[in-house]
Amino acid sequence: MVIAGVGLIGGSLGLVARRRGLVGEVVGFGRGEENLKVALERGAVDRYSLDPAKAAENADLVMLAVPVGAMRDVAKAMLAHAARDAIVIDAGSVKQAVIATVEPLVTPPRAFVGCHPIAGTEHSGAAHAFPELFEGHRCILTPTERTDPDAMARVRRLWEGVGMTVDVLTPDLHDRLLALVSHLPHVVAWALIGAIEREKVEGRDPLSYSGGGLRDTTRIASSDPRMWRDVFLANQPELVRCLDAFEAALRRLRELIERGDGDGIEAELSRLRAVRTRLAAP
Repeated sequence: MVIAGVGLIGGSLGLVARRRGLVGEVVGFGRGEENLKVALERGAVDRYSLDPAKAAENADLVMLAVPVGAMRDVAKAMLAHAARDAIVIDAGSVKQAVIATVEPLVTPPRAFVGCHPIAGTEHSGAAHAFPELFEGHRCILTPTERTDPDAMARVRRLWEGVGMTVDVLTPDLHDRLLALVSHLPHVVAWALIGAIEREKVEGRDPLSYSGGGLRDTTRIASSDPRMWRDVFLANQPELVRCLDAFEAALRRLRELIERGDGDGIEAELSRLRAVRTRLAAP
């Protein structure tokens, strides 16, 4: 397996795949040699290369764990050197855009299977990878009419082998769901930091007075900006629709606060607290 982008997701996959014997050899590829050296030292890869052609030579499985906007170019650079029947997978948080740009490059007997392992933290880089990252989490596969059934089955076994529960969705449904539960929360976390950062209270920085509530609410605003820039742009229509829904929800609370409607505020907060109990347990 060659992993393009040996960060949190790619590095964790390399660690657990090597530990459980799911692949014979793991080769890392990336832009930064220091990160690749860390991946090698930590056992996420057997070897690495800064040359995509050399890294992908005779690879049976090509894992694209780079930002969504870079996947097409990386796949193109690697495919000419991978095995004749190589399988290509990705870890992108948006699927329609990735499939539109990568799948046309992968022609039989090679196969492409869109994947989204829903696991991660706000950290990035091989230094933060750990083999238990995927355990008990969900991986979504998004096949198209071109997807090879045998390749699909092999990819399913890979994700199940690292401890994930596999779900299958259409690319469209995936992007609609993830815009709500992943992409929107990231926008909101960054916007909340932005709203506070612009304020000063008699010359004092309010962030220095924050407690656990703000840290918990904005944890994901420490995520990789480049990665999320690409996700926001690739899923733009769905994300804009979700932002409209969020603005409407925020407006409802603002109106209750402006009216001084204590009973209305409590009723709305109680309703929303009950809704939150439906969140999947970690």
